[in-house]
Amino acid sequence: MSWATTVRTDEGDAVTVESTRMSRADRQAQTRQRLIEVAREMFLADGYAATSLDKVAVRAGFSKGAVYSNFSGKEELCMAVLDSIHETQIQGVVAAFTLDTDLDGRIEAFAAWAREGLGRPRWTALEVEFGAIARQSPYVATELVKRHREIRAAIAQLVRQVTTEAGIADRVDADQAATALLSLGIGLGTLRSLDHTIDVAIFADTMRVLLRGQR
Repeated sequence: MSWATTVRTDEGDAVTVESTRMSRADRQAQTRQRLIEVAREMFLADGYAATSLDKVAVRAGFSKGAVYSNFSGKEELCMAVLDSIHETQIQGVVAAFTLDTDLDGRIEAFAAWAREGLGRPRWTALEVEFGAIARQSPYVATELVKRHREIRAAIAQLVRQVTTEAGIADRVDADQAATALLSLGIGLGTLRSLDHTIDVAIFADTMRVLLRGQR
């Protein structure tokens, strides 16, 4: 929300001054983003169980009520944190597969990203710890299923795009390829979180098989 007002300088000249006042929705959006950023740092550093809403609120500089005005509880807050992590990962994958090069070049770009972005120990530990809660929480189980489906759909769309551009879309079942790639990525990420010497070349090789039918 903005407005303009006219003031006079010491010399008597009229000057129009524009000011902006943050709306309530904007303030709440900033508060929500700040809480997600702080919670992300704490969940990754200390784990899900050891991080309380009280601690997040204090670190972020808000009351606990501010947390509850944005999230129903710690589960929803952690889900938002995981969403931010997944968004970062998806951005890396999309960047690799939208390079101005051929399919092999894009696969190599993806492999280069995966060497750095796949299997980060703290990310993986949080995913595993939070995923275990799904056994007791219908909310967590439902939301995780929903998000995995959304990620698979996004991967499938990317597969359709790159195979169409390569002229081989008729050879590939994009949905099955997306399921296979997501499953391999999760498994390889878990292994690399424990042993970072594991090479991601197998991921690139498997992708070539799925997308081109060759190694």
